[in-house]
Order: sequence, then structure tokens, then C-alpha cells
Amino acid sequence: MTAPTHRANWLLLLLNLRTFVALILVLGFFSFAAPNFLSAANAVIVSKHVALNAFLAIGMTFVIITGGIDLSVGSIVGLCAMVAGWLVLNGVDPGFGWAVWFNTYEIVGIVVLVGVAVGFINGLLITRLNVAPFIATLGTLYIARGAALLSSGGRTFPNLSGNPDYGTQSFPLLGAGHFLGLPLMIWMLVVVGLAAHYISRRTPLGRHIYAVGGNERGAALSGVKVNRIKMFVYMFSGFCAAIVGLIIASQLQASHPATGETFELNAIAAAVLGGTSMSGGRGRIGGTIVGAFVIGILSDGLVMMGVSSFWQTVIKGIVIIVAVVIDQAQSRLQARVALAQEAAR
Repeated sequence: MTAPTHRANWLLLLLNLRTFVALILVLGFFSFAAPNFLSAANAVIVSKHVALNAFLAIGMTFVIITGGIDLSVGSIVGLCAMVAGWLVLNGVDPGFGWAVWFNTYEIVGIVVLVGVAVGFINGLLITRLNVAPFIATLGTLYIARGAALLSSGGRTFPNLSGNPDYGTQSFPLLGAGHFLGLPLMIWMLVVVGLAAHYISRRTPLGRHIYAVGGNERGAALSGVKVNRIKMFVYMFSGFCAAIVGLIIASQLQASHPATGETFELNAIAAAVLGGTSMSGGRGRIGGTIVGAFVIGILSDGLVMMGVSSFWQTVIKGIVIIVAVVIDQAQSRLQARVALAQEAAR
């Protein structure tokens, strides 16, 4: 192996580990710059924020691996939060002068179905009507946000503490409950993260997701049901967004139609920072979760330092751009190394 190739391999290794390097850097910086950043209480707060970003980023990772994008996840979060609030407070009035009430488990199931249904609509627009993913999910972004606003006339659904008479008293536990000393949402993230990792690495479905993103036409010619794969990833993204909507409504014991605004930016940033290629075909769930930690720690650290929310938005945008630039540089370097190794044989 020549010296230039050896150096290129080391550089590739560093690029592959960039998310961990970024995590160490932000942890080191804020441990000195932000007082009490490493305290146990702040660690719990950060972990909760990371969990919300990570749920959305896991779904976004599958979508981006197929070469798509889902801009609607933030609006799905808001819509699902409002559906949960409506069901807890009002039940469903079928028009006969009496209401149908649902317990917590049934509300969770209904809200998840709403999120998956929006993902299904995204998939239909993209696979059946050949609408570009950016345009399709931009459209559903506005539709879902508008539906959330219409559900309450723009007002908040307050006091979602539940009612024992209808079996909804456990609703606040989704966002505030603990199990073995950790927030319940962290355990939920562990389950979803492990399931997503298993799907991506150990199942034919996972291999087909990567195949669609790597070469869609080649995947179709080899027998992969491309449209079904795309439908799955958008429905899974909707599922993840519904979980986040439920957690936020439960945690705050209130739901507002603006819930989830700009959440899609955090999800995209975490996925790209974690090594998911915007051109499709490459990405890891583990890297995405580490990327969510970087984004979550960055956001909370800036808040603790008193940095303006306007500057926080600017910094997140810079992070996305830098991550994409590094990803493109990694792709070019990998191509050059592959050519050099082929020439040396």
C-alpha cells in the first residue's frame, strides 16, 4: 500500500468516526463553558431532549437512505399531539348526543395510526403519483399543521392529566414516568432504536432499503419491491413522529398546534451528522442516535450559556451544511481509494 493510500485510509477512518469526535468536542466544550452542564439533573433533561430528536431522526434515517426526505415530521408531531389532547379531553362525539371515550392504550393506538396514515399518504404521493419527496412532504407539512390548527381553532388543549372514569389517568406517565431510575421515554427509544438497527442490519427489508437508495433501478431489476419499501419508510417515519407527539403532550399535560415546529431540521441534522448520506444508500441507526446526542447537547449547552435562540437556529443550519460537505468529501475520498486499490492489484 502506497503512502498516499495509507494516509487516505486513515483520513477515511477519521471521517467515519466524525460523529463521535463531534460528541467528545461538544461535551468537552460545554463542560467548561456552561456551569452545571455535567450535573445529574441536567443529564436527565438532556437525555429527554435527545430522545425526542432521536425518535424523529431514526425514521428520517430510513427515508434518507432510500434517497428521499420527509419534511412533514414536525407537523405530524403537532397533529398527533392535538389528536391525543382531543381524545383525552373530549372523546369522540358520533353525533347522537353522547361521546365515546378511550383509555390510554387505545388513545396511543389511535394516535400512532394517525401518524402512520400521514406517512402512508406521503408514500402514495411519492410512489403512485410520482411527486418528488421534497414537494410531497412539504405539502403534507402544511396539511398536517393546518389540521392541527383547525382541531382547536389554534388554541391549546390544557389539563391532560386524564380521568380515572375513562381510564386515561395514566396518560401523563408516557412523558413523565420512570422505570428502573430512567425516564420511560428513554426505554421506548432503546426499544425503537434496537428494532430499527435489527431491521437495517439483519433483515431482507433492511438490505432492500439500502438497495433502493444505492441504485433504485438496479434494485427494481433484481426483484426488490421499490414502491413497497418507500411506503414502509415513510409510514415508519410517521410512526416515530406520532410517538414524539404523544410524549410531548403527555410530558406537558397540554397540546398546542404549534408543537413540533422545525423538529424536521433537528431530525435531518442528526441523521446527516450521524453519517447518513443525503444521496441515499448509506447510513447507520447507531450513528444517527449519536448525532441526536450531538444536536441535543449542542442545543441545551447553548441555552445554558444564554445564547439567543436566533443564533441557535443559525448554528444548527451551519451544522447541517458542514455535515453534508464532509459527507461529500468522504464519498469522493472513498471513490479515489477504491480506484487506487483497484489499480494496485
